[in-house]
Amino acid sequence: MERLKSAVPAELRRSVGEGTEGDLPCTTSRLLAFLDGLPLFHQVIGELTDPELALCRKDKGRATELKGRGNACFSRREFEQALGFYSQALRYFPISSDGTDRSMIATLYINRASTLHKLGLLEECLRDCDRAISVSPNYSKAWYRRGMVNASLKKYSSAIHDMEVALNMEETSSGKSNIEQELKMILEKHQNINEVGASSSNFMDAEQQCKVVLDCISTPNKGRGMMSPNDISPGSLIHTEDPLTAIITKSCRDTHCHYCFSEVPADVVFCPSCTLPIYCSKMCQEQAVGEISWNQNTCLEFNNNSVDLAKLSITSTRCRTPNSKHNAEHRHECGGAHWAAVLPADIVLAGRVMAQYIEKRLMDRKGSTISSPNLDLIHHYDQESPASKFESHIYAIVLLLCLQNYYRSDFSCTEDSLSQLVLLISQIKVNSIAIVHMKSMDGGKELTVNKGFSAYGDAVMCSVEQVRVAQAIYMSGSFFNHSCRPNVHAYFYSRTLFLRATEYIKAGSPIELSYGPQAGEMDLPERQKSLQENYYFSCQCKENFVHVSLGECHVCTLSLPDISKFDDDMLKVGKLFFRKSDAILNIDPAFCMSCRSQLDLSFAVALSNRATSKIYRLKELTALDNVPEVLIAEALQSLEQIKKLRHPYSKALAQVEDTMAEAFAKVGDQEQARKHCEASIKILEKLYHPNHIIIAHELIKLVSIDLSLGDGASTSAALARAEAIFLLYYGPDVKRILPYVGVLRRTVSERAKRIEYYHDFSQKARKGIQEEDGNAQNTCAKRAPTSTGHAG
Repeated sequence: MERLKSAVPAELRRSVGEGTEGDLPCTTSRLLAFLDGLPLFHQVIGELTDPELALCRKDKGRATELKGRGNACFSRREFEQALGFYSQALRYFPISSDGTDRSMIATLYINRASTLHKLGLLEECLRDCDRAISVSPNYSKAWYRRGMVNASLKKYSSAIHDMEVALNMEETSSGKSNIEQELKMILEKHQNINEVGASSSNFMDAEQQCKVVLDCISTPNKGRGMMSPNDISPGSLIHTEDPLTAIITKSCRDTHCHYCFSEVPADVVFCPSCTLPIYCSKMCQEQAVGEISWNQNTCLEFNNNSVDLAKLSITSTRCRTPNSKHNAEHRHECGGAHWAAVLPADIVLAGRVMAQYIEKRLMDRKGSTISSPNLDLIHHYDQESPASKFESHIYAIVLLLCLQNYYRSDFSCTEDSLSQLVLLISQIKVNSIAIVHMKSMDGGKELTVNKGFSAYGDAVMCSVEQVRVAQAIYMSGSFFNHSCRPNVHAYFYSRTLFLRATEYIKAGSPIELSYGPQAGEMDLPERQKSLQENYYFSCQCKENFVHVSLGECHVCTLSLPDISKFDDDMLKVGKLFFRKSDAILNIDPAFCMSCRSQLDLSFAVALSNRATSKIYRLKELTALDNVPEVLIAEALQSLEQIKKLRHPYSKALAQVEDTMAEAFAKVGDQEQARKHCEASIKILEKLYHPNHIIIAHELIKLVSIDLSLGDGASTSAALARAEAIFLLYYGPDVKRILPYVGVLRRTVSERAKRIEYYHDFSQKARKGIQEEDGNAQNTCAKRAPTSTGHAG
């Protein structure tokens, strides 16, 4: 794309960059006319859409090679490596429309299922067996393997059925003999052991549908916004919404499902037409690419309009109706073309919105001329930089031609369609919302049950990170305005957006969330710059402040208006205030407002930066489980320097205390870890309110430390407080959003029961010893001779 951009003359580029929204028909048509006559442009479009040049095309030869390497690893009992090779073989193996390669696909599924069985991943193994049977129902090995895993799961009735089917299908005598032996053992176990039924889910039923009434209003300073005519209590679920469309981030492409954005299991499912997307289940796969059927008809039907998909190796069923909840959002990106893997996320999102609009028009029989949808969302095209406007023009033209190549319709790229597509890209830039999932730093739902909570003195400090997994468009969610002090909390489960009130919201008050870092997480200039660059507005929240410290005295400088715009009365009032408060008005740079001493700011900043760099080095080594004690000692000295140079209630100092807590936890000094963790919590309580969610996450770390110290009372108190905060922010969804909290609760309860048992046992033992001592004394007293007095 850079070659294409550099080929555009400077005069045309300047004209596009300096144009306004009203100039779009002219600028788009001029740029399209120039590019249409440029051979490089047609070369770029060909590279993006030609299946033979695609980087994500299927490759049968490579799949066969990967299968062989997987077999070799399996023979050497290197099961984890074999699992990776089998999965990659499934990723690259093409699915032919006539079904001639079904046996190979079924074999790959069963090979992976056998590997999963060896690794003890029984549920994943069972799903792969089901997939193999759906592809090749007469494959005896698939039935045999499913019978074996059902037996391992103690589902003996299902295991017996599968083994009997496998026995009937098996043709070799040796194979029949092996199945008969396994079947005999399963029958014996079935008679002696009660069968295990399906496990019930512990997930709480979905909360009742949100009943909060919301109105879209016009505000004087922030444009459109949301409010409710009724009072809203803390913890109330305000809004839920599925996205219009969404796309996974590049950093999560190989680790998360491309539809629901959850972490993929070991039995990952791939796109049947290209090698780019991965899915956690067949359901997510079909939601993204459409339902897959094995027949020879390679034509995707849109009522009476058909689109030739001969280049695809699968058949999708009839397109979903316009009223269906989901569209097959990846289907138009398949078929060997890799433009969706190359273009930026904003552009791919625009393409998915366009694809929905095109398919709806085709089904509604509204002709073949393509225009772009109007999402009724704000945009700031006129405020964008010239470079951003020029890029939007280039990408709009490229995207429209890529879509035209897929749908193979005789539509034309008009001035109107290109202009609207440029505005659509601008709308997506401003209104797209990052989907963030919570991830335990200790390994997800198996959180430290084996790592840190099973024995005293062996704790790993529990922590959680936010992972930005996707970018999405939420039509109603985009209407909520920003505040640095929001009154609602936004979170996600799968693709669904949830908004929950974190405080009492009076009827008629604006309902606002935070678009980016909240107050205290970033200095004022940085936060305002971030909001301006990403959302094109200057935040005027009253809570904008930045902490400043000079020497050992600390001040908090508020973000005040420019007093040069006012008359001298403001300065007079300020001087009068300082005189009445017995203070000296000295707010010049490098003067401390507390002790009024002058400092060398450049030296202080350099000293602070050196101290902070040592803390960062300690944090890096802590993440690698390599914490030298010498570095901890140096970090403690740096911490004291930072305390003198930073405000005592700054986010930076809280992060330093948190880093020290993690380091001490790693080396096993849990007392010091608790000390620094509590210091971090104290700072955060001053910086935020006591029920802020960031306090809850820090409390979870304190719980894990207290567990290792065996402090049951402190552990229970900290966990109860954290759970109360999480309940405010997540409601009943806390169990599925933060499953590790449930693990902690069970661990704390088990630890308390164990301590209570040992306490009772010790009391009984002491009581028994005392009783034995008493009995022994009584026996001795009875046996002792009675002394009688004799005269002389």
